[in-house]
Amino acid sequence: FLQTMSTSNLNLDDDVTSKYSSQYEAHIDPFSDFNRKERQRKYVNLNSAERVVLNLGKMILSDKIARQAVFFYSIVLHMLVFLVLYKFAVSEDCIQLSDCNDAYHAHMKEFHP
Repeated sequence: FLQTMSTSNLNLDDDVTSKYSSQYEAHIDPFSDFNRKERQRKYVNLNSAERVVLNLGKMILSDKIARQAVFFYSIVLHMLVFLVLYKFAVSEDCIQLSDCNDAYHAHMKEFHP
């Protein structure tokens, strides 16, 4: 009699049992209920700007393309900042400022020892 039972039916029963038992235990778990209520309470206490930032963050983090877009956007912004800083470091205005700085130090040494 036992040999006539297929193993696929046993696996199917185990899958269904494990699925519904985990759902049942999650439903009666007081910690998950407490966690859900605390999250809701904290969300209600946020002001509107914080809610917008939270929802925007969840939206960006949940989508792969949005995460990549934010990553490349931040790379481009960093490159732009570095380019502007480099431009200021080697520009004519900055060289004149360094000349002014040297003249100031020479003046301080000469007239205010």
